[in-house]
Amino acid sequence: MDTIEIEAKTIDEAIEKACGEFNVSREKLNIEIISEGSAGFLGLGSKKAKIKASRLSLDIDLDAPFELLKEEAEPAPPVREEPPAPAPAAAPVPAAAPAPAAPPAPEVTEAPAGKEEHEPLAQRAKSILEGILQRMYLDFTVSVEETPDTIVLTINGDGGGLLIGKRGQNLDAIQYIVNKAATKIHDERKLIIVDTESYRQRREDSLNALAREFAEKVRKTRKPVTVGHMNAHDRRIIHLALQNDDTIVTKSRGEGEYRKIVILPARIANREPRT
Repeated sequence: MDTIEIEAKTIDEAIEKACGEFNVSREKLNIEIISEGSAGFLGLGSKKAKIKASRLSLDIDLDAPFELLKEEAEPAPPVREEPPAPAPAAAPVPAAAPAPAAPPAPEVTEAPAGKEEHEPLAQRAKSILEGILQRMYLDFTVSVEETPDTIVLTINGDGGGLLIGKRGQNLDAIQYIVNKAATKIHDERKLIIVDTESYRQRREDSLNALAREFAEKVRKTRKPVTVGHMNAHDRRIIHLALQNDDTIVTKSRGEGEYRKIVILPARIANREPRT
């Protein structure tokens, strides 16, 4: 998730700026107060309030079943017992006929063990994604396209904005869950891509154009350019877009969600090891 630091005169003003940056309400942000700030004396020595803000995320248990939970059946009302009727006068009891033999109990056949392991990976991934959409109360269909290296699951429905999120964060989170859950007990290994409204292709086209724009800037200024932090998939697109350009070199720097791409002129990059 994105994490930003914001300064303002007061904590309330800083939180309000954070809400504007993420375009969400206060309840959907995780706020960490770094400094409360101070007014100083007669305006001298004043310090601004400083906070760290990030978007709240959902904690999803991958081991939970993906089927919708069924409502428990209501218990049947208790049966009111009637008082026993008085026993009739004793009478001679005839000999009881022998009871008929009970039919043999039906044989119970258990499902073969390891059925999920034999289910095709593409079908298992599709079922998991459909379960996630059901839990989100989204009545969308999922289509599957499989290649030797990848499985592409396309969500068909009118709700791409909700599923995609800012810079594809929601779609990336769903894709991560599907990959982890589908390959957890499966021997087959393929990259599972979750897409909707052709977002992946539009995002790749946008990143390729951005890479060419930055490369041209580096060639003109002969100075490095740093691209804002991206996920691993987006960084790979930038690297591939510029890998055949001999005038520049791309490198990744930083750790975790703060990892960025640096585009350098080749003459500068040759002085240090390539990453």
